[in-house]
Amino acid sequence: MIFGPYTLLILLIFGASLLIQAYLSRTYSQWGNVRNSRNLTGAELARWMLDENGLSHVPVNAVPGALTDHYDPIRKVVNLSEANYYTPSVSALAVAAHEVGHAIQDKVHMPALVLRGHLAVPLSLGMNLAPLLLLLGVFLHFTGLIWLGVVLFAGALLFHLITLPVEFDASRRALAYLNGRGLVSGRESQGARAVLTAAALTYVAGFAMALAQLLNVLGIARSQED
Repeated sequence: MIFGPYTLLILLIFGASLLIQAYLSRTYSQWGNVRNSRNLTGAELARWMLDENGLSHVPVNAVPGALTDHYDPIRKVVNLSEANYYTPSVSALAVAAHEVGHAIQDKVHMPALVLRGHLAVPLSLGMNLAPLLLLLGVFLHFTGLIWLGVVLFAGALLFHLITLPVEFDASRRALAYLNGRGLVSGRESQGARAVLTAAALTYVAGFAMALAQLLNVLGIARSQED
């Protein structure tokens, strides 16, 4: 890390991110040990929800690891971690419904999801190059490289900004489906909401970190020009 005027803020957000990750793990584990009243596994819920939304062609796969659940918009596949795929828990229902929510977004061509898909590869490359360009610019006293790094950090912030409505909408769809179909009881609904809220906080933390990093490199760029 290059020290700048917002380094302390970055460290504070990093600390908060660790706490949020711990909170997510604890919440997910808590409701992962609670069997849902419909005795549905994540795979069964995902298959049911996909079929009801005209997505019977989208497969549901089990993938290794913990909290590795994701929807692949390129291969059109819902991937669930093995625990959520096979376990009839409240956490499994919440996570599976969330990932299917992304598949539905893909079906209806949600603008934010489409934009994120188009920008994912170039912005990912930019995120990897930005720190290197910043370091080289400071070391070589070449402000052009520093400002290019600033632009790439701004791209990272844009990616996190676009991600927020995509993730929030998928969680909204998940809860609406679970509650609307009567798949969760009152207490289970609270548990599903807690799991999805904890997961959403990680994306908020990611956006806050990207913003702090952009402010930090802006401060560095301006100081190099003085």
